[in-house]
Amino acid sequence: MPLFPCGLTRRELVWEMGGGFAGLALADLMARDARAREDGPLAPKKQHFPAKAKSCIFLMMNGGPSQVDTFDPKPVLEKFAGTEMPKDKKFINSGGRKIGFLTPAFRKFKPGGKSGLPVSDYFPRVRAHADKLAVIRSCHTDSHAHGSALVMMNTGKTFIGRPSLGSWATYGLGTVNQNLPGYVVLMDKRGGPISGQPNWSSGFISAAYSGTLFRPSGDPILDLRGPAHVTKDAQREQLDLLAQLNEQHMSARPGGRELAARAQSYELAFKMQAAAPDAVDLTKETAKTQEMYGVGKTPTDEFGRNCLIARRLVERGVRFVQLYSGGGHLEDTWDAHAGIESNHGKHAAEIDQPIAALLTDLAARGLLDETLVVWGGEFGRMPFSEGRNEPGRNHNPYGFSMWLAGGGAKGGTAYGATDDLGFEAVENRVHVHDLHATILHLMGLDHEKLTYFHQGRHERLTDVYGTVVKDVIA
Repeated sequence: MPLFPCGLTRRELVWEMGGGFAGLALADLMARDARAREDGPLAPKKQHFPAKAKSCIFLMMNGGPSQVDTFDPKPVLEKFAGTEMPKDKKFINSGGRKIGFLTPAFRKFKPGGKSGLPVSDYFPRVRAHADKLAVIRSCHTDSHAHGSALVMMNTGKTFIGRPSLGSWATYGLGTVNQNLPGYVVLMDKRGGPISGQPNWSSGFISAAYSGTLFRPSGDPILDLRGPAHVTKDAQREQLDLLAQLNEQHMSARPGGRELAARAQSYELAFKMQAAAPDAVDLTKETAKTQEMYGVGKTPTDEFGRNCLIARRLVERGVRFVQLYSGGGHLEDTWDAHAGIESNHGKHAAEIDQPIAALLTDLAARGLLDETLVVWGGEFGRMPFSEGRNEPGRNHNPYGFSMWLAGGGAKGGTAYGATDDLGFEAVENRVHVHDLHATILHLMGLDHEKLTYFHQGRHERLTDVYGTVVKDVIA
């Protein structure tokens, strides 16, 4: 075969040209992978616009607390106690349970702070922080069943497989501390929500953004530590060798993102072996601080520990922390079918002091302005009892209350309203999509721009809905 002036055959020239172009593409892909490994999926990212909140602590009341007994006073219930619901409310989906008679609040409401925001006697310590709270009384959701309503509150849909709010926030902002997960979940020792892991899943986006379950004592993550006979130096050498082999593999097969993500997870696990136990080590807190949270006391010990750990995590740059109050099912949660007083009295006593301490502590450390605290459940409860003489209340997705504090929320505010009976949101209605849009906005994220391309569509947390509730933003 004749040679070209360059000394190459035609086949060799074509091969060299192709190899050269492919080399350019390969070099670019390798550079992108190197940047991805250097920065990592959890590397800090800029907000879409300036906002105060850098972190979020979501206090999830598993089971659904009653709005008319906590943050939405309804004196009309006193007047009509013992009577039937009005006829125009007969569309109620009771889930097969009894539709009883109108029942007033089980504890009194009193004004709190300079704003005079009314808070029930279930939360006397939280009431002292009324001027920090932006209470949304007009929330509503799409399901009256615990499992689907919890998934809805966490992911924006009633079906599983979607990324959770914490995953979207971490995907959009990354996290400051590369030695800890960006999203941590602290469960109730009595069990988790009945819909389980989908509540903190990253769905179709990278697993790097999933919530990581932490235990409140001991090793926060099971099996995080290696065998006792393997030293840290030996483990470091093993990971370096593995990284070298992975690099060789990816160099020959550009575009392999899954392997890069797995390598990053090994590296994060190695870093967490020291950082995670330190984050949950409450012996480093003063006795006064532990006492403020109710650590070591009944019934506040567990939730107090979790609230204190949440503060330590956001202090270390973790982006999103979710705490569950209530585990398992029925009376182990806020699911007060058998009795509001017995149920809410028990669970409120567990969380009132710790939440008040969290708000106090964050403010004292200058962290409340940059930490958004969210409180609420998957839905509320009905203004009537279950049967004539039963003091419990059934699920209510039509109208319920949640509150925001810190992170740019407008304290001392009550937004929206349910009807006179506390049954249905009627004024400035706030759907779960609106709530999610508002939380993301307070964290500097535009819910319409925070998207992920999946199966031919730019997906987002709020789907095609969602309006930011500007009246609860300072």
